[in-house]
Amino acid sequence: MSVYKKSCLMVTAVLLGFSLGACEKKGGEGPAERAGKEVDKAMDQAGQAMDKAADTVKDAAKATADKVEEVGKDASGKVTAATKDK
Repeated sequence: MSVYKKSCLMVTAVLLGFSLGACEKKGGEGPAERAGKEVDKAMDQAGQAMDKAADTVKDAAKATADKVEEVGKDASGKVTAATKDK
């Protein structure tokens, strides 16, 4: 191999090494990846809040149904008592 070809090969190898070294991320993640992680975190928190809200609504509906049933039984008892007296 001629000196010129060896020099070109050496320069190419050095430039390739610098290029590959420059591509490596120092922090392991870029701004888009950090933003994506923040979005994932916000979605998880929103999902947890929605689950909690659904549980609260479910509990309120159960309490309302129980109260309606109690009032219905009370009204039924009063109607029965009122009709027996006549």
